Amino acid sequence: MTIAVPYALEPFNMAAYCLRRSAERLMQKTALVVVEDAGSAEPAELWTFAALEDAVLRTAAALEDLGLRRGDRLLIRLDNTSTYAILFFGAIAAGIVAVPTSSQLTAGEAEFLLADSEAVAIALAPDLPIHECPAGVIALAEHEVKSMQRHARRATYADTLGNDAAYQLYTSGTTARPKGVVHAHRVAVGRSPTYQGWYGIGEDDRMLHAGAFNWTYTLGTGLIDPWANGATSIVFTGLKEASVWPRLIVGHGATLFAGVPSLMRQILKYAPPGPLDLGHLRHVLIAGEAPPDALFAEWQERTGTGMYEALGMTEISTYVSTAPGMARKPGSAGKPQPGRRVAILPLEEGTTPLSAGEEGLLAVHRSDPGLMLGYWKRPDEETESRRGDWFLGGDLAVMDEDGYVFHKGRANDIMKALGYRVSPQEVEAALASHPSVAEVACTEIRASSGVALIGAFVVLRPGEPGDADAIKAYAACRLARYKCPREVVFLPALPRTPNGKVKRIELARGYQSSHREGAPDPGAEAARLS
Repeated sequence: MTIAVPYALEPFNMAAYCLRRSAERLMQKTALVVVEDAGSAEPAELWTFAALEDAVLRTAAALEDLGLRRGDRLLIRLDNTSTYAILFFGAIAAGIVAVPTSSQLTAGEAEFLLADSEAVAIALAPDLPIHECPAGVIALAEHEVKSMQRHARRATYADTLGNDAAYQLYTSGTTARPKGVVHAHRVAVGRSPTYQGWYGIGEDDRMLHAGAFNWTYTLGTGLIDPWANGATSIVFTGLKEASVWPRLIVGHGATLFAGVPSLMRQILKYAPPGPLDLGHLRHVLIAGEAPPDALFAEWQERTGTGMYEALGMTEISTYVSTAPGMARKPGSAGKPQPGRRVAILPLEEGTTPLSAGEEGLLAVHRSDPGLMLGYWKRPDEETESRRGDWFLGGDLAVMDEDGYVFHKGRANDIMKALGYRVSPQEVEAALASHPSVAEVACTEIRASSGVALIGAFVVLRPGEPGDADAIKAYAACRLARYKCPREVVFLPALPRTPNGKVKRIELARGYQSSHREGAPDPGAEAARLS
């Protein structure tokens, strides 16, 4: 069944939507502020909208002159800098599909994404190499990417259609390997319900986002949406400790600040006691993990600013949220954003939305222009996510009579630790080859601080020592930091169903009941490192 999606077959280029209007109307207005030193009032870089668009279009031309064509994929393996952002938009301006990746990935993980995405080129920072670049793939050093911003020729925006692929993000699937989520150019306008349905953003705002560019939350909230609204984006490239964010907010005039709830908790924890002055900040935005209810009141009391939550996923970004002027209900992320069609469907089958108060699967109508095109080379998973005219992300939820959505966990086993979605199978596959490990199962657990972490439950081979630190170090060599288990628990056997499936929920419950009050909390350090 084909669903009519707004803007799907109309000429539409995401980079043009975000930059062209602002570059024409607000030429000398600051679009991007790059800060390297949180203690300095002087930014390392200032980009006007005119200069930013010029760099993006010259980068687009340089990519074209290298032989990249519309629909080709370019994998980005750079640090979280302006070079990353300009290359991302430059590729999209040329109709090339950008594939952002995390700087935390190991060389082996990056090589898998390079092969899986079928990228014809890869941009590499000096400190982020891969073992070997496959034949036929163009390897671009970071200094070469920077020089593209001064390319002799300036491109015009490619005449892409709204339904053409613009970028591809990788997220954890139901297998041991990440899956590519392909987003169309139309996603930029498909994000417009967030403007007032969550941010309350305006042209005078200055947005500071704490995340990295490979995350749909950061790309959208930190770059795409501010620029589409003529607002300023602030990017910090230094060491991201909790104590630096209040200084950045005040020192660089941030009016909106976005991150995960665990970061906001750490900011309050490490700030001096009493009121916390955040300058011109109007409010903060949180997403990526479930916040404790007490956080909202404490943040308001300490900072005098509000906190607005959103629920989202890589496939559509945020689509349920609270916003300025909307009353918050404890335990709820808010309501479906204006214009979005969201429903709770029965667990097993059926397309008739459930009544208020009934628990089921959270669904988004497939006509939403912010919804992904599909999963890259994963037709089975794409089929599983569809039910009639609805897209199912695997989240359990209840919607009350006022339209507020209450998230009740996930129907599958995907873990969400420190805001990242991680497949347990991927972590298990990495740990299973450790010489001491006979069996391993991973699941999401909660530290006493309430922070969600990855726990690895290990059955040792006979005679092997139970060295948790050695297993953690082994994981760190094979997985991005956010995928590594923070807790390793040794068990004589894994709990299983009669059919042999591991009972992950039982592992999580067992951990919670045995994690005694007052024990060292791995969540605090984990949140600081996120």
